Amino acid sequence: MKPARISQTAPSPHRWSELPRGNYYREALEHQLKPWLAKMYGFHLLKVGNLSAEINTDACAISHQVNVSLSGEPMQVKANPLHLPFAEKSVDACLLAHTLPWCQDPHQLLREADRVLIDDGWLIITGFNPLSLMGLRKLVPFMRKRPPSNSRMFTLMRQMDWLTLLNFEVMHYSRCQVLPWTRQGGKLLSTHLPALGCLQVIVARKRTIPLTLNPMKQSKAKRQIRQAVGATRQYRKP
Repeated sequence: MKPARISQTAPSPHRWSELPRGNYYREALEHQLKPWLAKMYGFHLLKVGNLSAEINTDACAISHQVNVSLSGEPMQVKANPLHLPFAEKSVDACLLAHTLPWCQDPHQLLREADRVLIDDGWLIITGFNPLSLMGLRKLVPFMRKRPPSNSRMFTLMRQMDWLTLLNFEVMHYSRCQVLPWTRQGGKLLSTHLPALGCLQVIVARKRTIPLTLNPMKQSKAKRQIRQAVGATRQYRKP
């Protein structure tokens, strides 16, 4: 298994249209995310990366949505995603739409997302599936350097293992778009063979286990059972 952290990656695309059939992928992801976005509430939604900024999140009830990236349009905050300029536990939901595939240190990116998310905050991760037709393109020498094959591809199990270490609970995961060159992605194949979809989605929530004991619960746990009155006494006549 290749290490997650590498020295350099291919340049990240600024728009979905820069990828071959990129708008097909964006539409497919929006369809997958729409029912989950409707369940998210709060004050701040953070979109990390240029591709995240283009995802339509109108279905989300969070009104204040901030786009963060080093460059590109439209951006509200220009910053390095590996060092987000936000306070701890200040964001209700974070969207990483195909941000990990072009990230040098995906572990650090997930740690930053974990740091800024509130307790029970939402984290959405999308990426390319290495066990798909698109993943097979990386085996061809002259195609592996073309986008999107030049991106990094992590399996669902590997990403969910990272989230488990950060104490996230995976609420949903799926794959779609089995045929990457069509707009519909092959409806029949996507229905019966979803594991071969070139796009994968993970929806998780940050869970926090309290480390301090509750004194009220602790006292209740140590409560002794009272002895029945006179249950063990012996009566003797004088």
